[in-house]
Amino acid sequence: MFVRMSGAATRGLLVAVLIAIPALLVPDIASDQSQIVVLMALIAAFLTFVEYNSNSPSIVEFRDAAPFNRLRYVTLFLTVLVLALIAKGKTEPSALAAGLASIGTIVGHSIDFPYSPVRLIILMLPQDVSLEAVHDVRTAAGLAYIISLLSLIVFVLLVRIGGWPVRKGAFNVWVNLPLFDPTTGGDVLERLRRDARFNIAFGFLLPFVIPAVAKATSDLIDPITLEHPQTLIWTVSAWAFLPASMIMRGIAMNRIAQLIEEKRRRAYANAAQEPRLQTA
Repeated sequence: MFVRMSGAATRGLLVAVLIAIPALLVPDIASDQSQIVVLMALIAAFLTFVEYNSNSPSIVEFRDAAPFNRLRYVTLFLTVLVLALIAKGKTEPSALAAGLASIGTIVGHSIDFPYSPVRLIILMLPQDVSLEAVHDVRTAAGLAYIISLLSLIVFVLLVRIGGWPVRKGAFNVWVNLPLFDPTTGGDVLERLRRDARFNIAFGFLLPFVIPAVAKATSDLIDPITLEHPQTLIWTVSAWAFLPASMIMRGIAMNRIAQLIEEKRRRAYANAAQEPRLQTA
């Protein structure tokens, strides 16, 4: 019990640190914004603690299938941290911030071509935005996108080479997929594969959909300027992280479907051999 509670408390603290990073690193944060950030960090930490301290799962998927959630956390943490360091470097220059900005500029320009996700997020900006703001968005988008791609590559290697999720033990569907009911909706394999295809397809489309929706709704609501560091960090981080997270979930669901299919095949083979052994 103490081990579970300490692990849940550590996870809650890490989530709170993630939410507070931009407010801690980026200067010139208003007091009311700081209070909102602290409140959100405390709420997220509490919810994380309750989820991981309970015996029964509620909404967090793959809770006992490490390192799925750890990889997603590290991806978002690195994205937010890198963008916050670049924003801090504008007022407090440093070699680290300059190096990260240079890498982001190179990557951003290399993938800024017509109809690319980076080009679309730049087109989402208002018409009268400054060139400096366009450069900042391109740099942030390039870094965030490359971090998400690297996380996907790491997860694919964990599945293909590392044997995730059964390398360290059996996979419990009820614990790791609390929102998935295997007793309803037809065959489990078809449902898992359908969910996997949907998540992968929507994950690939999401970097294109988000800027398009934001641009289409700009006439109804105030357009996102991304000139404020906090807005830039969280918007670009979500734009890059959510698609990667959905694709990872799709890959994971497809892997689980493969495991269930292999288990069924072995069970059918054993059932077919039993009558032969009895007649012999």
